[in-house]
Amino acid sequence: MDLKLEGKTAVVTASSKGLGRAVAEQLAAEGANLILCSRNKEAIDQTAQEIVNQYGVKVEALAVDVSQIEDITKLIDHASNHFTSIDALVCNAGGPPSGSFLSFDDAAWEKAFFGNMMSVVRLIRGFHPLLAKQGGRIVTIASTSVKMPIPGLVLSNTFRTGVVGLMKTLSIEFAKDDILLNTVCPGRIMTDRIMELDSLKADRDNQSVETVRQALSQDIPLGRYGEPHELATIAAYLLSPLNSYMTGSVFYVDGGAVKSL
Repeated sequence: MDLKLEGKTAVVTASSKGLGRAVAEQLAAEGANLILCSRNKEAIDQTAQEIVNQYGVKVEALAVDVSQIEDITKLIDHASNHFTSIDALVCNAGGPPSGSFLSFDDAAWEKAFFGNMMSVVRLIRGFHPLLAKQGGRIVTIASTSVKMPIPGLVLSNTFRTGVVGLMKTLSIEFAKDDILLNTVCPGRIMTDRIMELDSLKADRDNQSVETVRQALSQDIPLGRYGEPHELATIAAYLLSPLNSYMTGSVFYVDGGAVKSL
């Protein structure tokens, strides 16, 4: 499908691996030029070069920690100095650590807040002028926990849900600017994050990772974990000009794992 992204420019955060990279690659496959960032400069530089080599688009890479306002400012300044407008923004960040409510102190809560909530606030606020010039698209990658809290992930459950409230509110406020905002919520997608969580559960339950994975797959109607490209396809459509009438919505890419209406 031609998503009409040829020559468009997209910013994708936390894009050296996992879902961020998958979305970046899908956008590049559709002809979009990219501004990518990750905390690890070596990793994001390598990712950028690999995408250039495979898809032939223009890719710029920066070392950015989205939990730090100085780094977000650097990213926005770079985009403002090199581009007259931005067509798409993907707000993505690594998930906070697992644990129960009583296991976290204020420092852990604040770190998760700045990494998973304030990063979205700051990115959207900073990129708004560039997105508003000719209308733009924003996708935030959250989690199915916004609909069905996941045991042991209280930090993620809390701040991802806050992000959905933010995106819904901004979809109303930014409609006049022709900026469409949507949230994509992965279920059990095969990424480093999920593999880490499965490994932790296996250790706690004194089971093999494969046993844990098989048990968790039984709760997914499609009977398997998803692959990053399956989420990336949905995200790319929402970020494209073909999406002209969907905003403020939440899309679950979870194999049917969320059972509620």
